[in-house]
Amino acid sequence: MTTSDDTELRRAIWENGHEPESPARTARAERLLAEVEATGDRPLLITALFNLVSAYTFSLERDKMFVPFARVLRMFDERPEEFGGWEAHHLHWVFKWVSADMLDQPHIPLASISKWHAEMEQRYRVAGHSERAVRQGEHRIAQHVGDHARAERAFAAWLAADRDEMADCHACELHGQGYWQLTRGDDEAALRTWEPVLAGRHTCLHEPHAALASSLLPLLRLGRLDEARANHLRGWRLVRSMDSMRDAAASHIEFCALTGNEARGLELLAERPAYLTEDGGPNSLMEYLAVTAVLTRRLTALGHGAVPVPGPAGRTWTAASLAPHAEAEALALAARFDARNGTAAVSARVRERLSRQPLVDRLPLGVRAARPASAGAGEATSVRADAATSAPVGEGTTASAGEGTSAAGSGEHPSPAPDFAGLLAEARRLSEGLRPEAGDAWAAAERAADREGVELGAYDRAEFAAHRAARRDVADAEAAELLREAAAAYEQAEAWGEAVAAAAKAAYSLALAGDAPGAVAASAAALDRARGEHATGRAQARHLAAALLCRGRVLHELSLREPSSGGTPPGNAGDDLSAQASAALRELLDFAGPHGADPHLAVRISEAHARLGDLAEHREEPAEAAGHLRLAAETADGAGLGWFAVEPYARLAQVGVRLDRPDTAEEAALAALERGTDLLTPAGYSQLHGLLMDVYAGTDRDDRAAAHALQAAHWADEAGLSEGPGAWARLRLGGLYVRLGRTDEALAVLEAALVDLTAERHGDDAVVQARWWLGDCLAARQEHREAAEQYLLAADVAKDWPDKGRPDHARLAHLAAGALEQAGLRDEAARAFERAGELWRALGETADLVRTLRARAWLLAYEDGQEALALMERAVEECEAADADGLREVLADTCLQTARLLSRTGEDTELAALPWADRAAEAFRAAGDRIGVLDAELLAAWTESDGGREADARERARRIIGLCAGDDEETGPYRVEAESLLEYLSGE
Repeated sequence: MTTSDDTELRRAIWENGHEPESPARTARAERLLAEVEATGDRPLLITALFNLVSAYTFSLERDKMFVPFARVLRMFDERPEEFGGWEAHHLHWVFKWVSADMLDQPHIPLASISKWHAEMEQRYRVAGHSERAVRQGEHRIAQHVGDHARAERAFAAWLAADRDEMADCHACELHGQGYWQLTRGDDEAALRTWEPVLAGRHTCLHEPHAALASSLLPLLRLGRLDEARANHLRGWRLVRSMDSMRDAAASHIEFCALTGNEARGLELLAERPAYLTEDGGPNSLMEYLAVTAVLTRRLTALGHGAVPVPGPAGRTWTAASLAPHAEAEALALAARFDARNGTAAVSARVRERLSRQPLVDRLPLGVRAARPASAGAGEATSVRADAATSAPVGEGTTASAGEGTSAAGSGEHPSPAPDFAGLLAEARRLSEGLRPEAGDAWAAAERAADREGVELGAYDRAEFAAHRAARRDVADAEAAELLREAAAAYEQAEAWGEAVAAAAKAAYSLALAGDAPGAVAASAAALDRARGEHATGRAQARHLAAALLCRGRVLHELSLREPSSGGTPPGNAGDDLSAQASAALRELLDFAGPHGADPHLAVRISEAHARLGDLAEHREEPAEAAGHLRLAAETADGAGLGWFAVEPYARLAQVGVRLDRPDTAEEAALAALERGTDLLTPAGYSQLHGLLMDVYAGTDRDDRAAAHALQAAHWADEAGLSEGPGAWARLRLGGLYVRLGRTDEALAVLEAALVDLTAERHGDDAVVQARWWLGDCLAARQEHREAAEQYLLAADVAKDWPDKGRPDHARLAHLAAGALEQAGLRDEAARAFERAGELWRALGETADLVRTLRARAWLLAYEDGQEALALMERAVEECEAADADGLREVLADTCLQTARLLSRTGEDTELAALPWADRAAEAFRAAGDRIGVLDAELLAAWTESDGGREADARERARRIIGLCAGDDEETGPYRVEAESLLEYLSGE
């Protein structure tokens, strides 16, 4: 609007000065200056000019601040009497801004900057100010041009000079001092210097924002990763909307590029596209372009050069095209500074920043930002299908590779080419050792055979067919056919044991493919033949064990597809499949037990126990399941095959949770993680960390729970499961951070969780909980309007809940009302408290109803005292009508608040507050609340004093002192105030 009245203009200037940094704030400052100029009011013009200088300084148009400041400086020199105390002080204060911003403009000659700095020194001396700010400015100039000796001298002089009203605030000074220590290579010293700022003991409008950003790199270099993560999450939220914090934003993007969080770095880059082009602050633009180059070059190195990225307007950018552009622009700006300075210092700093390499492969942040095209995305199994696994996950490459793949006994071996021969030998060695790498080795050998045109013998063809069948991309029906081919080839090679083992495995593949009759018949036939071959010595124990196990596998698989009462496979009418499967697996255990020292038999024993555990779980016998799963894991471990123990340990952990045995669950999950390196899929890692999160959270070990929730969210993102398990893990992580008092981290994580949390996928209770926690965090950060929004959104969902959810609806409505009040939205708060009161009344919750009435009374206290008093009286009536022992203190507190309302609002005619205070004291006494009694008695005493009843006030004050007898920290302040009242009365 256009303002004409001076008062309105002053108010508009004041309001604009308190607006957030934005182009709109700057534009309004320009309009207000034009309006003020039309009035001819010079004092008001000074205020408007300062407003514009401030708007330019804290924007992306910092280069425009010099003209209005020069104008106000000239006005001061011409008529200093027009400058009051605040204006004169502010003029000298802004001098520092101008000196610093000149240094950031490469078109301003260094001689001009030095001259300006000398003028600042002279003006400060004339005004009687300390030289502390002057020496700080000198240090900044010397540091910028690379004159380290002069910078060191100026730094010492800066610290030695007295602090006065012209010195930067403690927070800003500490940031500058720590930055110099960082420049000298002392990360530890810099972080020690910044500690009071990072801890929140010294703050200002731009701190700890800047210190948080500056701390990221030294924390990473020192390996203090948890602190670095926390400072990033906390700091980015502070700077993301501030135009003047581009250099801090650059540090956060750099942090992402150096910690494996490139996708998040792109998200941050996209939030402020203007940062890449706005040239009002060339120095911060240079730094921002440099980290943009680091980020996009990193993406290109990872194979994501074609990923679209935000960039300057006018063309489409990819990571590969933006990287050299950003680097060239950054170096060009650095060259301009160096040309102005006559040194190479700025270019050297920029080149050093451009050369930085990742300090951490991947630092989980808890917020959603998976790597582009993340490997492993979408995998839902817990152990990699191409790695060694126990059978509960499925037939892994090692399981098939380990069944008699030795060349001994084979009847035909051609002479392959050397490369192929080496690869084949390695594959056989790994298979014999049951190594998880065997599958990859067989694939490499097969590729070599194709490449070299090797003519394979029957035994070789059998091996390759068997291992090809185990690959994850081969369908079950195809696998069955490949295994039948392998069996036939083994027969041709007269490798009878391998032939029956392959035939048995083919039967299991048929079961997986859904051919129950074929699977049952084939497994029976394979087992019969294996018994015969073993009896004649043409098959080893491992081959018979394989056939026994495959029979158990087939029956187990079919039992899972039948109702829990059991089904009947063809040819076994009336028998229970689960019982048959158990019998077959126990037969394997009886046979293989004496041969357990053989790793190939041990792995079969392990799998049999794992499957028996699964059958027990399906019978709802978790204790028996736990016993078998532990035996499965320990058998694999005992044979030196820890990678086969991963899956049984993981399942034992889940059963431990069901049995309410947190120690078992914790031990097993940690064992699975320890043995699962390079074997677990991202989804498997997420599941195990999520389980540990639940175990630790359920046993009040929140720090550990949060650490595992963080990992669960990270691995869910890596698996492409951000919208499901990832969102759930983030919700839990946010809640744990809330419980741990890590509010800033909780804010960032919960905001990220809400992107993916939906009522359909996660339940509306999860959405409500996330918004509730987020509202609490926002309220703790004094962002009350935003907190109210979250509470109201949660309440809108909870309003449709059945009876058991109604208290949550009421509580959220109440919290929203309180947040609206704190945000200064009094009318909205009054309506919200009224609505919350209706909800509490419907629930019969008198205490909470009374609290809403009291809140409404205080909102009206200074506008309509009579209505406020009426609301307080209604609150008292509600307490009395309920007539419940639990409401004694509520009644007492309501009486006390009524007395206070009367005494504070001028409604206290004829000592009207006194009976309310006496009634409060009596009620507190009945409730056994001595502090409440003292509160009420003290208010009554002051009321009597102010009402002219000095004798009564003295008597009551002495009574209060008597109640405070003894050295009691709780009652001490009341005794002191009562004694002060007596002194005050004696003075009258």
